[in-house]
Amino acid sequence: MSQPLVSVLTLNFRNPNAAVNCVQKFLDQKISDQIEILVIDNHSDDESVGVLRNQVGNHSQVRVIETPGNHGFGYGYNTGVRYARGEYILINNPDKIMPPDGIERLVDRMKSDESIGIVAPKLSHSDGTHRLSIRRFPHVLDILSRRSILGKLCPKCLKRYLMLDADMNVVQEVDWVVGGCFLIRRDLFNDLGGFDERFFLFFEDTDLCKRVGLAGKKVLYDPSVTVGDKKRRLSGQSFLDLFFKKTGRIHISSALKYFWKWRASA
Repeated sequence: MSQPLVSVLTLNFRNPNAAVNCVQKFLDQKISDQIEILVIDNHSDDESVGVLRNQVGNHSQVRVIETPGNHGFGYGYNTGVRYARGEYILINNPDKIMPPDGIERLVDRMKSDESIGIVAPKLSHSDGTHRLSIRRFPHVLDILSRRSILGKLCPKCLKRYLMLDADMNVVQEVDWVVGGCFLIRRDLFNDLGGFDERFFLFFEDTDLCKRVGLAGKKVLYDPSVTVGDKKRRLSGQSFLDLFFKKTGRIHISSALKYFWKWRASA
């Protein structure tokens, strides 16, 4: 293939069947002849690599990449971007399923305005609900409010942070979008140094969007593209999950790193 228009990246960790299904959906894209697909296995300690190579590795548009260690979400995707050749990068977790015209429409939106740095779709669940995938930049109280009685004492905090006052059916510029599915210009991603790998998981998307904005580019939410999403929350639901669940503790660590990094602009 000559230089692809879009490099599609999906990061696998112990979930190869979902990654295979995701890749197969990408091969059905209307502009599938203009994309390359990079599947990054983030050092799974199971049969993932074998499954990926056997199921999709022989396709001319697919490349399976193995990281030497699991150093987090940002590290995994940064590793993949080093192999990418497309003008645009689509970051897409395996549980996000793009409609057949999804990539084409996101690219068209990006092409329509040079000031757009990131464009992200609407994320919808199978039960008809949607994910709160657009946010305003967080304050410390916002994070605590989602997990404790503070949310009831300060409902305006959550309303502001989660953009509950926004129309999720309208194209709009936002502070940041959740990192499971978005399109970014490859040159911009590289100029910014990619994801900050100090964040193992969580807040790397918030941080990247903040740097995109500081670079003078827009973070755009485009609900005209609806992507299927699995309904789950990795960091848990309750305040206690932050301490007794591994991903909850990682969430706390990443939050502390984020607020310390951006303390001067808080």
